[in-house]
Amino acid sequence: MTFSARVKEELCRKLPSKKCCLLAECYGVLLFCNNWNQREARIVTESDAFARRLPILFRKAFRMDFDQRPQPGETGKRVFLITQPEKLQVLDRAYGCDSGRTVNRTVNFPVVEEDCCKLAFCRGAFLAGGAVTDPEKDYHLEWVTGHLAVSRALPVLLRELGFDTKQATRKSNYVTYVKHSDTLADLLAALGAGVSSMEVINTRMEKDIRNKVNRRVNCDAHNVDKAVQAAQEQIAAIRSLERAGVLPTLPEKLRQTARLRLEMPECTLSELAQSCDPPVSKSCLNHRLRKLLALAQERGNA
Repeated sequence: MTFSARVKEELCRKLPSKKCCLLAECYGVLLFCNNWNQREARIVTESDAFARRLPILFRKAFRMDFDQRPQPGETGKRVFLITQPEKLQVLDRAYGCDSGRTVNRTVNFPVVEEDCCKLAFCRGAFLAGGAVTDPEKDYHLEWVTGHLAVSRALPVLLRELGFDTKQATRKSNYVTYVKHSDTLADLLAALGAGVSSMEVINTRMEKDIRNKVNRRVNCDAHNVDKAVQAAQEQIAAIRSLERAGVLPTLPEKLRQTARLRLEMPECTLSELAQSCDPPVSKSCLNHRLRKLLALAQERGNA
């Protein structure tokens, strides 16, 4: 089961207890479903949970049954139809639509005046025309509708609830979407998918940890490469001084440092510093190695 399907299943576990919220959720379903016009209300879904919820939702909200519904055990895309004129008129009256003429669907804001109704509307809209990406891949939740006015009204409702969204077009449809992980998690929780919200949060935390580990590993690898390159340069300089017969003439401290670097080419500066007799600081040893490099460079330029 996809993450989007799990979210919809979680949202379908509990019906609204208030009549206003039942009406608001049905309103979201109708405005974001496959089709709602003067001839029919057609809702198409592949969600098992939503297919079970729809008949109960409309019966509680309107005391209404669908004129056509899927057969028991039917899978894939399931179609729910309301075609009887008197039932369509009930829907129009409930949402303040004029059934006597062609209607450009929009949101009748008094129907979703309360915050609980706004959330119910957004939940119904998501169940009928929404999807959410697996957070392991991306943070993206969207609603899709063919009604321009509806697409403009949805962000207003979400903004009143404290959620910022963005909009885009996809072919002949209008998309309202959320991309930020924190907003996505909070929105899922507000709609009623608390478990899915926690999954988004946990996934984000795991990604952050993995990214930090990768950055640390890359940083460590880079530092190792720099240390190896520096050691190779130091050894090359010491060999150059040795071939020129300069090394035996240097002060004891520099000769000791050169000998340790040749004997322990893989050791870090800290390890070499502790191997000196007596032990010295890392900065002191680094100063000696720089002196050896400078002497070799002077001879090379001579």
